[in-house]
Amino acid sequence: MIAPVFAANWKMNNGPTTAREFMLSFCSQYPKQNDRTIVFFPPALSFHSVAQVLGDRHDILLGVQNVYWEDQGAFTGELSVPIARDAGARLVLVGHSERRHVFGETDEDCAKKCAAVERGGLTPMLCIGETLAQREAGEAAAESVVTQQLRTGLSKMTQLQHRPFAIAYEPVWAIGTGRNATPEDAAAMHEVIRNELEELCGDRSRTTSILYGGSVNPGNASALLAAPGVDGLLVGGASLDPGTWLAIVRG
Repeated sequence: MIAPVFAANWKMNNGPTTAREFMLSFCSQYPKQNDRTIVFFPPALSFHSVAQVLGDRHDILLGVQNVYWEDQGAFTGELSVPIARDAGARLVLVGHSERRHVFGETDEDCAKKCAAVERGGLTPMLCIGETLAQREAGEAAAESVVTQQLRTGLSKMTQLQHRPFAIAYEPVWAIGTGRNATPEDAAAMHEVIRNELEELCGDRSRTTSILYGGSVNPGNASALLAAPGVDGLLVGGASLDPGTWLAIVRG
């Protein structure tokens, strides 16, 4: 992916009809650009509508919000990597804070999912971040949480030095709260993550995109993106309106 990376996580919003209308509006106002990467993570049932509108807009990538780690089987309600790939997905969100804190996914679950995504030829975007309590316990505690999530999440991937992956740092205390980390906060944690990646995968660490996510909006996006080590933005609520999303991706 070419930095900066702008990733829209629609969460459980924008059904097929709304998604189609959104993409028609967005694509009509956003000409192809080669100096950044745009990614959409729509709900599973809206994926086809988004893909249909995009057509041959290969400058815009599509991903799914979640997968299970088995390729097939009796897992009602789940989505596998082969199914996501067949639908046209290029990326997979793994370990978003809501998957962890609402649905109880563990670091070990995330490791299995990242391995399955790698095995299936897609790109995992592993989400990591500390809660408010962990952050208030001190800088060292917050960093320890984040590095543990990073190391465990990537631990079952076998091609770290050769296969692409991305990281999204999303402090849990700044998601959907209107309270975002300052650019300095983001830069400090991104540096910690980059240093850990260098230990884990050597030179690959320098080409791995690390995104910031957490209450990003048109008012703070540019400052966050300008912070050292921030390669892109993972955006939730502010990505649901075409006008607001355009304001962010245009910089």
